[in-house]
Amino acid sequence: MTLLNVEHLAHRFGGLRAVDDFNLDLRPGELVAIIGPNGAGKTTVFNLITGVYRPTQGRIVFQGRDLVGRPTHEIISGGIARTFQTIRLFRELSVLDNVRIARYARADYSPVEAILRLPRFTQAEARLRRRALELLGLFGLADLAEATSKNLPYGQQRRLEIARALATQPALLLLDEPAAGMNPAEVEQLMHLILSIRREFNLTMLLIEHQMRVVMGIAERIKVLDFGQTIAEGTPAEIQNHPRVIEAYLGEEAVA
Repeated sequence: MTLLNVEHLAHRFGGLRAVDDFNLDLRPGELVAIIGPNGAGKTTVFNLITGVYRPTQGRIVFQGRDLVGRPTHEIISGGIARTFQTIRLFRELSVLDNVRIARYARADYSPVEAILRLPRFTQAEARLRRRALELLGLFGLADLAEATSKNLPYGQQRRLEIARALATQPALLLLDEPAAGMNPAEVEQLMHLILSIRREFNLTMLLIEHQMRVVMGIAERIKVLDFGQTIAEGTPAEIQNHPRVIEAYLGEEAVA
C-alpha cells in the first residue's frame, strides 16, 4: 500500500529546472529523508507536494487523491502538514494560540454557531483548548502556554512549530530542516522527539535535513538530489559511501 505516490515530478523557474523527474513511493509508517547540497531542489519538492507551487509536469497522489491543482489549505485539511526551513510562527501570539489556530482546520462548528456562541461552539472550543494543551505537554511546552511565541528560545520555537503541524492531525508530516540552528544537545533531543511522535501519532514522515547525524540516525530510506535530479536512493548504509553522493557534497576530488 502506498500513502504518497509522486511520479515524474518536474518544476521550472523560467529556464531553471529546479526539480527534474522526481519519483517517490512513500508507504504508511515510513520515515524517508531527502538530502542534497543547497539548491538541489529539496524544498521545491515540499512546495510542490503542499500546493505552494504547481508542477510543470508529473503526478502527486496522496491516499488515492490527486493533489495537483488543489489549494494548500485543502491539502492540509486532507492530511498533510509541514514545517519550514525558517520558523513561521505567529510570533505575537501565545504558544497556546499558535497550536489552537492550527486545530481550527478540524473545527466542527459553523460560523453562525461561533458568532452566536451556541453550545456546540463552546464545547468544541473547550475540546480544542484541551487538545492543544495535551500537544504542548508532549513537547514540554505546557508551562509556557501563555508565553509569547517570539520570546521562546530557538529550540523551543522549533518544537512549537512541530506541535502546531501535528495539531492539524496529519497522516503525513513533512519536516524541512528541523535541526537547523540547534546545538548538539538539542539535536539529540530532536531525534528522540521525532521517533516518539512518529510512534505516538502513527505518522509517516518525509524529512529534509543537512545534519547527517540526524539523517543517518533516524531515516529508513534516503533519496539524494543534486541540481534537481535524483542521483542515489537507498538505506543509510548504502548512501553513506555512495560515490555520486560523496562527489555531490565534497567535489570530484573526493572520489578521485
